[in-house]
Amino acid sequence: MEAVVFSVMPHTACLRSQQSIRRPVAVSGIGYWGGQNNRVEINPAPAGAGIVFVMKGQASAVRIPANLRHRVEASNRTNLSAAGVRVEMVEHLLSALSGLQIDCCQICVTSAEMPGLDGSAQGFVAAIDAAGIEDLGVPIDPLVVEQTVRVGDDSAWMEMSPPQFAGLSVEYHLDYDFAPIGCQEFSLRLTPSFYRQHLAAARTFISVADADRLRAAGLGLAVEPRDLLVFGPEGLIDNTLRWPDECVRHKILDIVGDLALANRPIYGHVRAHRSGHSLNAALLDKLLQGHRQLASA
Repeated sequence: MEAVVFSVMPHTACLRSQQSIRRPVAVSGIGYWGGQNNRVEINPAPAGAGIVFVMKGQASAVRIPANLRHRVEASNRTNLSAAGVRVEMVEHLLSALSGLQIDCCQICVTSAEMPGLDGSAQGFVAAIDAAGIEDLGVPIDPLVVEQTVRVGDDSAWMEMSPPQFAGLSVEYHLDYDFAPIGCQEFSLRLTPSFYRQHLAAARTFISVADADRLRAAGLGLAVEPRDLLVFGPEGLIDNTLRWPDECVRHKILDIVGDLALANRPIYGHVRAHRSGHSLNAALLDKLLQGHRQLASA
C-alpha cells in the first residue's frame, strides 16, 4: 500500500475558483456493454453551469445534469436519465473531470454509453489536458462534511467523516473473493497531480467467470481481455498490471466519479470496505440529506 500522510487544514483554506476547459475536445470509442460507437465532445461552460450531458440526435437535444437526482440503478456502472433518455457508464468521465477539478462543462454525446477506452479514465484526462483548464473567477462552494455518515453492513460499507485537509481523501480496503485479486489497500489525498499520476490509468477489472456470464447475456461482446483487466484462476489474462494494486486504485477512481454527482466539490474523508457503485450512491444520498437538514436547522 502506498500511504499518504494527511495534514489538517481549515475548511476555508485554499478555496479555488470554479474551472472549465479552454476549448472543446472530443473522445471517441465503443461502449463496453452495448458495443456502440460514441463521440463524446466536452465543451466549456460558464461558472455555475455544473456538468451537463446533452444527447444529440433527438428531435430536440435532451439535457441530463450530472447529479444524484438523475441517477438510475444499474449493475456494475453508473447511469443517468432524464426525459426518457439515458447516458451510461459515466463514472470514468466524471472521475476524470472531478479529479482534475473541472466544475463546469457541457458534454455532448451521440450514443448512450460512454466509450470504454482501456477501462480507465486516462483517455479522458489526456483530452482535458489537451483542451487546457480555464479559471472562471467565481469561488467554489464546497460541501464540507460536518459529521460522520455511514452506509452498508458488516460485509460491505462506506463512511464519510469531516475532512482531514481542504479536499477529499479516501481509504479503501478491497477484499475480493477471488484469489488472483485478493486483498488490497490504498489511501490518498485527492489532488489533480496525484490523480493524473496514481489513479487515472487504473483499469476496470473482472473475473473471467463474470465476463463469460456477461457474454452469455449478449453484453460486452466487443470487449477483449486486452481492453481491461480480466482475471482467470491463474491470474491476469493477456494483459499486464500497471501497478500491483491496480484493482483497488480503480475502485477509488470509481468513488471519485460517483461522488461527483454531488455537483459540487466535497471536503471530507471516505473510508470504504468492499463498496461499489450502489454504496457510493447511498453514501452520497445520506450525506446530501444530512447536509440539507443541517442547513435548514
